[in-house]
Formats: sequence, C-alpha cells, structure tokens
Amino acid sequence: MGRRFDTMRGLKIFSGRANKPLAERICKFLNLSPGNIDLIDFPDGEIACKIDEDVRGRDVFLIQPTCPPVNKNLMELLIMIDSCRRASAARITAVVPYFGYARQDRKDEGRVPITAKLVANLITRAGADRALTMDLHAAQIQGFFDVPVDHLYAAPVVNSFFLNMGLTPEDIVIVSPDEGSIKRAVGHSKRLGGHIAIVDKRRTGPSETRQANIIGGPIEGRVALMFDDMISTAGSICGAARVVHEAGAKEIYVAATHGVLAGEAVPRLEAAPISQIVLTDTIPLTESQAIPKIETLSVAPLLGEAIKRIHHDESISEIFRGDNVNS
Repeated sequence: MGRRFDTMRGLKIFSGRANKPLAERICKFLNLSPGNIDLIDFPDGEIACKIDEDVRGRDVFLIQPTCPPVNKNLMELLIMIDSCRRASAARITAVVPYFGYARQDRKDEGRVPITAKLVANLITRAGADRALTMDLHAAQIQGFFDVPVDHLYAAPVVNSFFLNMGLTPEDIVIVSPDEGSIKRAVGHSKRLGGHIAIVDKRRTGPSETRQANIIGGPIEGRVALMFDDMISTAGSICGAARVVHEAGAKEIYVAATHGVLAGEAVPRLEAAPISQIVLTDTIPLTESQAIPKIETLSVAPLLGEAIKRIHHDESISEIFRGDNVNS
C-alpha cells in the first residue's frame, strides 16, 4: 500500500456522478483521461458500479463530493471504493471536495450522533487508504479518519480573485459573518489587508439566526468582503450582509468554498444587498442556481496538484507556501 509511484502511468482517476465537470477539469490539468466507470441506478434506487478498465496495482483516486443528494452520493462513493478494493487497486484515495455531514461533528445535546465521525468510518471501512478534501466545516474532522487526510484550502484561489480586482487595503474591510469564522477572516486579512469586523450572530433555531451587532470595523464607505466555508440556506450570510449594509458598506462581496444553496438560498441571495457571490466548483450549480450574482472559480488545479503530489509521495503543504491558507 505504501510503495512509491514513480510515474503518472500508475495513476487512475475515476469520477462519480456528483461532479463530473470538476473531475474532467482535474484530469485536463494532469493531462490524463478520466477512467472508465459505469454507474447506473436500478429501478428500486440501488446503485450499480463497474470499473471498466484494469486497476490492479494502480494508484486510484475517486472524485465524489458528498453534496446533495447527500445520501445517494455518499453511497455511490462507498460502492466505488469497494469496487476498486475488490479489483486489487494498490491504493485508493477518496477525493471528497465537499464533505457532507461535516456540521454534525459533536454532541451539542443529549442523544444525538456524531455523524461526521460515522461517515469517516464508512469511507475508511469501505476500503479507502486515504482521503483528500477541502475546507472542512470543522478542521478536527481530519482526526475522525483512521487513514491519512490531506486537507486543502481554497483561500489562495479566492484571494487571487479579489487581488485582481485592484482593491487597496484602505478600500476594504474583511467581515466575519459570525464568531466561528474569525480565524478565516484573519487569514484573508493577512493576504488582502484591510480592517476586520465581526457580525455578532445569535442562533434562534436549527436553520434560523439573528444578527445583532458589529464588532470592529470601520464599515462605512468601504467595500466589505465576507468569507465563509459554505453557503447552505444563506440565512446567516444574508442576515450578516443586511447588518453590514445598514452600517454603511459601499459594496458587499461574499465568498464561500462550497455553494450548497439549499432551500430558499437562491431567492435570499438575489434579494440580499450583495454585489457578487464568489463560489468554487467543489459543488456543481444547477441551472436555477447559476444566477448572475454568482461567480464560480475552479479549484481543479489545486486538487490536481495535490493528486499529483500524493501520487509521487511529495509534500502537500508546499502548494500553499507563501500564501496564508489557514482560513
């Protein structure tokens, strides 16, 4: 399992059905053809998988974010892993750009599961030798796996987008939409400059939050850049944007790695005082989600470089040298 793979010839990349466009971009970056795999649904909803080429002794990477429909995509990933394991792949890496169930990472009340740990166990027990993921909702989820985990950050990609806008540190304020995102805001501020402000968020229910005060700043007359790991129902980020808008922000830009965009997220984002929303392609957008406000950046080169380095047993942290990515 641990032997060194000296050429790209031993590398095989297969994609599930969750995000084929991302897998194709990764393969294009690596100058490889996607592996042939046949995935179908039986009439009763069961998933069938067949690897249509030889993987014996190969270094296999399976690309499958567990985005909506979460349970189906997770099950498909597990079946793909098992297929490759039984076909005698030398090493199997589960590439999960978006790790679903990550928000269920602790017991915040009695008689509830730690589902993020359960999912990590399932991926490991299915036969994955390692995992590659991006911007986990909680970094400690890496420790839920009993195999090596390479955790990437989309911060360099997002920071480059805003740096290319030509904004100066005097123009901007980096806004944390809640207390949990302060470290992320600090990381982006080190790269982009600007003051830091924090929106005081109070949760009133499982999917409802109330924004109250702004700590730090100044906000008035500045371009506010708000960063989060994901946008799910968009209640929190839109509420924070309204508070920042009322505080006098000239423009508001929102950036997140994962565009889950569940429920009423899209109409909320359209109605919010946000100039532009920057997402990455860890999760594919549907036609109805691809609104003019949304700009999608690709993390395929970042994932592709990580896959190449894992294949050659090289350092992943070197990818981020010179850029603060702990955000």
